[in-house]
Amino acid sequence: MPLIPEEPQIHESVPGPRATPAAGRTAPTPRPVPGPGPRPAPPRGAPASSARPGKPGPAAPPRGPVAAPPAQRTGSQQPAAGDTGPAAGAQLQLIPAPAGGAVDAADEAVDLLLDSGRAPGEILVLTTGEIHPWAAHELSFGEASYWAQHDAADDVFYADAAAGRAAGRPVVVVAVNGGSDEVTARALPAAMARAGVLLIVCGDPQRINAVLGANA
Repeated sequence: MPLIPEEPQIHESVPGPRATPAAGRTAPTPRPVPGPGPRPAPPRGAPASSARPGKPGPAAPPRGPVAAPPAQRTGSQQPAAGDTGPAAGAQLQLIPAPAGGAVDAADEAVDLLLDSGRAPGEILVLTTGEIHPWAAHELSFGEASYWAQHDAADDVFYADAAAGRAAGRPVVVVAVNGGSDEVTARALPAAMARAGVLLIVCGDPQRINAVLGANA
Protein backbone atom coordinates (compact mmCIF):
# COMPACT_ATOMS: atom_id res chain seq x y z
CA MET A 1 0.00 0.00 0.00
CA PRO A 2 1.50 3.45 -0.87
CA LEU A 3 3.16 5.48 1.88
CA ILE A 4 1.39 8.82 2.28
CA PRO A 5 3.40 11.65 3.88
CA GLU A 6 1.56 13.21 6.77
CA GLU A 7 2.76 14.98 9.90
CA PRO A 8 6.53 15.71 10.15
CA GLN A 9 6.99 13.84 13.37
CA ILE A 10 8.10 10.55 14.84
CA HIS A 11 5.49 9.10 17.22
CA GLU A 12 7.93 7.86 19.83
CA SER A 13 6.93 6.91 23.36
CA VAL A 14 9.96 8.73 24.82
CA PRO A 15 9.75 12.51 24.33
CA GLY A 16 12.85 14.57 23.87
CA PRO A 17 14.24 17.86 22.56
CA ARG A 18 14.98 18.77 19.01
CA ALA A 19 18.57 17.92 18.10
CA THR A 20 21.24 20.58 17.60
CA PRO A 21 23.20 20.05 14.34
CA ALA A 22 26.62 18.51 14.97
CA ALA A 23 29.71 20.69 14.46
CA GLY A 24 30.62 21.01 10.82
CA ARG A 25 27.24 19.83 9.53
CA THR A 26 24.98 22.21 7.66
CA ALA A 27 21.66 22.72 9.39
CA PRO A 28 19.04 20.66 7.51
CA THR A 29 15.53 21.48 6.53
CA PRO A 30 12.80 20.20 8.91
CA ARG A 31 13.52 16.66 10.07
CA PRO A 32 11.60 13.96 11.94
CA VAL A 33 10.82 15.19 15.44
CA PRO A 34 10.49 12.44 18.07
CA GLY A 35 9.00 14.56 20.82
CA PRO A 36 7.83 18.02 21.93
CA GLY A 37 9.79 21.19 21.36
CA PRO A 38 13.12 22.22 22.89
CA ARG A 39 13.63 21.59 26.60
CA PRO A 40 13.45 24.82 28.71
CA ALA A 41 16.82 26.33 29.62
CA PRO A 42 18.10 25.20 33.07
CA PRO A 43 18.00 27.67 36.01
CA ARG A 44 20.93 30.07 36.26
CA GLY A 45 23.87 28.37 37.91
CA ALA A 46 22.59 24.84 37.24
CA PRO A 47 25.18 22.40 35.81
CA ALA A 48 24.95 21.69 32.10
CA SER A 49 23.64 18.28 31.12
CA SER A 50 26.11 15.73 29.81
CA ALA A 51 26.42 15.19 26.10
CA ARG A 52 24.74 12.20 24.51
CA PRO A 53 26.76 9.45 22.88
CA GLY A 54 27.60 10.18 19.27
CA LYS A 55 27.45 7.90 16.24
CA PRO A 56 30.18 5.25 16.20
CA GLY A 57 33.35 5.46 14.22
CA PRO A 58 35.17 8.50 12.80
CA ALA A 59 33.31 11.64 11.95
CA ALA A 60 32.10 11.70 8.36
CA PRO A 61 32.95 14.77 6.25
CA PRO A 62 30.34 17.54 6.22
CA ARG A 63 27.46 16.78 3.91
CA GLY A 64 24.62 18.81 2.53
CA PRO A 65 21.22 19.13 4.24
CA VAL A 66 18.33 16.77 3.69
CA ALA A 67 16.52 18.11 0.66
CA ALA A 68 12.93 17.63 1.73
CA PRO A 69 10.94 17.76 4.99
CA PRO A 70 9.96 14.57 6.75
CA ALA A 71 6.61 12.91 6.58
CA GLN A 72 5.08 10.04 8.41
CA ARG A 73 2.56 7.32 8.15
CA THR A 74 1.54 5.23 11.12
CA GLY A 75 0.93 1.54 10.63
CA SER A 76 -1.18 -0.75 12.77
CA GLN A 77 -1.20 -0.77 16.54
CA GLN A 78 2.24 -0.19 18.07
CA PRO A 79 3.67 -2.96 20.24
CA ALA A 80 4.64 -2.44 23.85
CA ALA A 81 7.71 -0.26 24.32
CA GLY A 82 9.72 -3.11 25.76
CA ASP A 83 9.14 -5.39 22.79
CA THR A 84 12.44 -5.74 20.89
CA GLY A 85 11.52 -8.52 18.49
CA PRO A 86 10.14 -8.19 14.95
CA ALA A 87 6.57 -6.97 14.79
CA ALA A 88 4.30 -6.38 11.83
CA GLY A 89 2.64 -3.56 13.82
CA ALA A 90 5.79 -1.38 13.97
CA GLN A 91 5.19 2.27 13.12
CA LEU A 92 6.32 3.25 9.62
CA GLN A 93 7.72 6.66 8.76
CA LEU A 94 8.83 7.94 5.36
CA ILE A 95 11.43 10.72 5.11
CA PRO A 96 11.52 12.05 1.53
CA ALA A 97 15.07 12.36 0.22
CA PRO A 98 16.86 11.86 -3.10
CA ALA A 99 19.05 8.78 -3.38
CA GLY A 100 22.14 10.94 -2.92
CA GLY A 101 20.76 12.41 0.32
CA ALA A 102 19.21 9.27 1.82
CA VAL A 103 22.23 8.51 4.04
CA ASP A 104 22.26 12.11 5.30
CA ALA A 105 18.56 11.83 6.14
CA ALA A 106 19.18 8.54 7.94
CA ASP A 107 22.01 10.11 9.97
CA GLU A 108 19.76 12.99 10.98
CA ALA A 109 17.03 10.56 12.05
CA VAL A 110 19.56 8.64 14.17
CA ASP A 111 20.72 11.88 15.82
CA LEU A 112 17.17 12.77 16.79
CA LEU A 113 16.39 9.26 18.02
CA LEU A 114 19.44 9.36 20.30
CA ASP A 115 18.51 12.85 21.52
CA SER A 116 14.98 11.63 22.29
CA GLY A 117 16.34 8.96 24.64
CA ARG A 118 16.77 5.93 22.40
CA ALA A 119 19.76 3.80 23.41
CA PRO A 120 22.34 3.46 20.61
CA GLY A 121 22.09 -0.32 20.79
CA GLU A 122 18.40 -0.15 19.88
CA ILE A 123 19.06 1.29 16.40
CA LEU A 124 19.97 -0.54 13.18
CA VAL A 125 20.72 1.43 9.99
CA LEU A 126 20.51 -0.34 6.61
CA THR A 127 21.51 0.90 3.14
CA THR A 128 20.24 -0.44 -0.19
CA GLY A 129 23.10 0.99 -2.25
CA GLU A 130 26.64 1.91 -1.19
CA ILE A 131 27.29 0.90 2.42
CA HIS A 132 27.39 3.57 5.14
CA PRO A 133 30.83 5.19 5.67
CA TRP A 134 30.92 3.80 9.23
CA ALA A 135 30.36 0.26 7.98
CA ALA A 136 33.03 0.69 5.31
CA HIS A 137 35.51 1.90 7.94
CA GLU A 138 34.79 -0.92 10.37
CA LEU A 139 34.89 -3.59 7.67
CA SER A 140 38.41 -2.42 6.82
CA PHE A 141 39.47 -4.08 10.09
CA GLY A 142 37.89 -7.38 9.08
CA GLU A 143 34.44 -8.94 9.22
CA ALA A 144 35.08 -10.66 12.56
CA SER A 145 35.61 -7.34 14.34
CA TYR A 146 32.71 -5.75 12.45
CA TRP A 147 30.17 -8.44 13.36
CA ALA A 148 31.46 -8.61 16.94
CA GLN A 149 30.21 -5.04 17.34
CA HIS A 150 26.85 -6.12 15.93
CA ASP A 151 26.62 -9.01 18.40
CA ALA A 152 27.57 -6.76 21.32
CA ALA A 153 24.50 -4.62 20.53
CA ASP A 154 25.75 -1.68 22.55
CA ASP A 155 25.91 0.92 19.77
CA VAL A 156 24.19 1.97 16.56
CA PHE A 157 25.00 -0.62 13.89
CA TYR A 158 25.21 0.05 10.14
CA ALA A 159 24.86 -2.73 7.56
CA ASP A 160 23.95 -3.53 3.99
CA ALA A 161 20.22 -4.16 3.63
CA ALA A 162 21.01 -7.55 2.11
CA ALA A 163 23.08 -8.65 5.12
CA GLY A 164 21.06 -11.55 6.47
CA ARG A 165 23.13 -11.69 9.65
CA ALA A 166 21.88 -8.31 10.87
CA ALA A 167 19.44 -9.04 13.70
CA GLY A 168 16.28 -7.08 14.47
CA ARG A 169 16.27 -4.07 16.78
CA PRO A 170 13.49 -1.86 18.18
CA VAL A 171 14.22 0.85 15.58
CA VAL A 172 15.37 0.19 12.00
CA VAL A 173 16.34 3.03 9.64
CA VAL A 174 16.61 2.26 5.91
CA ALA A 175 18.46 4.59 3.54
CA VAL A 176 17.28 3.88 -0.02
CA ASN A 177 20.50 5.27 -1.47
CA GLY A 178 20.72 3.14 -4.59
CA GLY A 179 20.36 -0.42 -5.75
CA SER A 180 17.81 -1.82 -8.15
CA ASP A 181 14.07 -1.88 -7.61
CA GLU A 182 14.41 -5.60 -6.90
CA VAL A 183 16.90 -4.88 -4.11
CA THR A 184 14.59 -2.25 -2.62
CA ALA A 185 11.57 -4.54 -2.93
CA ARG A 186 13.38 -7.17 -0.87
CA ALA A 187 14.95 -4.73 1.59
CA LEU A 188 11.81 -2.93 2.78
CA PRO A 189 9.74 -5.97 3.87
CA ALA A 190 12.87 -7.48 5.48
CA ALA A 191 13.49 -4.22 7.37
CA MET A 192 9.88 -4.16 8.56
CA ALA A 193 10.30 -7.70 9.87
CA ARG A 194 13.40 -6.59 11.79
CA ALA A 195 11.78 -3.48 13.33
CA GLY A 196 10.31 -4.03 16.77
CA VAL A 197 8.74 -0.58 17.29
CA LEU A 198 9.61 1.83 14.47
CA LEU A 199 10.74 1.61 10.84
CA ILE A 200 12.04 4.79 9.18
CA VAL A 201 12.56 4.75 5.40
CA CYS A 202 14.62 7.55 3.82
CA GLY A 203 14.37 7.89 0.06
CA ASP A 204 12.38 8.94 -3.00
CA PRO A 205 8.67 8.53 -2.10
CA GLN A 206 7.60 7.90 -5.72
CA ARG A 207 10.11 5.10 -6.14
CA ILE A 208 9.32 3.56 -2.76
CA ASN A 209 5.59 3.68 -3.37
CA ALA A 210 6.04 2.18 -6.83
CA VAL A 211 8.14 -0.67 -5.45
CA LEU A 212 5.70 -1.37 -2.62
CA GLY A 213 2.73 -1.13 -4.97
CA ALA A 214 4.30 -3.64 -7.33
CA ASN A 215 4.67 -6.08 -4.46
CA ALA A 216 1.28 -5.47 -2.86
